Amino acid sequence: MLWVAAMSELARPALSVVAPCYNEQEVLPEFLRRVGTVLDAAGGTAEVVLVDDGSRDGTWDVMTAAAAADPRIVAVRLMRNHGHQLALTAGLSVCRGERILIIDADLQDPPELLPDMMALMNQGADVVYGQRRQRDGESLFKRATASGFYRLINRLTDVDIPADAGDFRLVTRRVLDLLLAMPERHRFFRGMVAWIGGRQVPLHYDRHARVAGESKYPLSKMIRFAADAITAFSVVPLMASMTIGWVMAAVGFGFFLYSIIGWLMDANLPGWTSIMAALGLLGGMQFLMLGIIGAYLGRLYDQSKQRPLFMIRDIVGGPK
Repeated sequence: MLWVAAMSELARPALSVVAPCYNEQEVLPEFLRRVGTVLDAAGGTAEVVLVDDGSRDGTWDVMTAAAAADPRIVAVRLMRNHGHQLALTAGLSVCRGERILIIDADLQDPPELLPDMMALMNQGADVVYGQRRQRDGESLFKRATASGFYRLINRLTDVDIPADAGDFRLVTRRVLDLLLAMPERHRFFRGMVAWIGGRQVPLHYDRHARVAGESKYPLSKMIRFAADAITAFSVVPLMASMTIGWVMAAVGFGFFLYSIIGWLMDANLPGWTSIMAALGLLGGMQFLMLGIIGAYLGRLYDQSKQRPLFMIRDIVGGPK
């Protein structure tokens, strides 16, 4: 972190572009070309912070070559794969700009929208976030589940998290400093930025298909990401477990009364069927509730260890 401290003493560039990358060898040259064109047209001082999140292809080689050719580019390599949100955290901790553009390197979010974002920020916005009108190159299932996720999390939380908005956004240095001060390990950036508040303005756009490569968010990662987001911003599942516990206790008490009344009336109870139905219902709900509680306890356990959020192996490039 000495490098970061030393770099912070230099004059801040007007803009930082931060892009986490994982196995983006194919698309990275085109991403850098388009970002460079936008920065050249915008003028002013700028830097591009690329974070290699433990890639297994030639992503790091592309980054270092680009950093050698362009002093605006800073290449950061992590010790291992930490995941998108922590790789993004690493890039944000290194960047020095007064304004910070967060963007993925897959070019689904066009860097050419930067001038429009800057114009909205010039009008007083603290955050300008991209809000998708449509999502090209994505299946109906992915679009439907993403839409359902945003609507579900807004029902579960008190924070108004904009629907159909990812991490593609322009933020001020003040917002970034507040964001980096948050200590949580399981990070959900779009929710954290929404929680900060301030004036947050949408910019509507059409999301493009990937230029090359494949999505880094298969269904399993999407489910894990959704679980992290919900447990990070809502205690509703815990409260629901208590409510369901009361309901199941009432059901169990009903079965108890049914058994006592049948015994007093000397009736032939169904016996095995009713008992197994009650045990299966109650047992299943108990395990479900224990799983929810375990998810929250696991987050507390991870947080209590206070390990570094990420580990940087190399930083290459930037001003000499």
